[in-house]
Amino acid sequence: MELKIIKHPGGIYTLYSKQIVKTTIDNAWEFFSKPKNLNALTPTDLNFKITSGDRDEFYDGKIITYTIKLFSFLQFNWTTEITKVEKNNCFIDKQLFGPYKLWHHEHHFKDNNDGTITIIDKVKYKLYLHPISKIIHNIFIKKNCFKFLIIEIR
Repeated sequence: MELKIIKHPGGIYTLYSKQIVKTTIDNAWEFFSKPKNLNALTPTDLNFKITSGDRDEFYDGKIITYTIKLFSFLQFNWTTEITKVEKNNCFIDKQLFGPYKLWHHEHHFKDNNDGTITIIDKVKYKLYLHPISKIIHNIFIKKNCFKFLIIEIR
């Protein structure tokens, strides 16, 4: 698995993950294209709960709302929109409202034709209150955001 964070000017970061998973492209798409499976991909300590949009598969324009909780007392409402869907290839979500000033997440799937697939995630994000947010990024975000991208498909 390849994981890295790239720092850009102005407080923007790119989180990049590339991993090979033993599954078919159809099984991976079936799992990842259903909002209800976001719970299985999110670390339990964030108390992630979908509040709307958990039914049906992803489609262009789909809105999903959820809450996350940090440190057991700090709760955030988060609203994302699925902006692009290409079956068995990719989908993109972006934050409309939530804890980040910018959140743009690309999910890419590639069939390796050997019983495995490659999953690539690219997340461009920016925290509020730049440059003070550098401290928050280094203490909390940087070490915890990798948890989102370590995936097991059952």
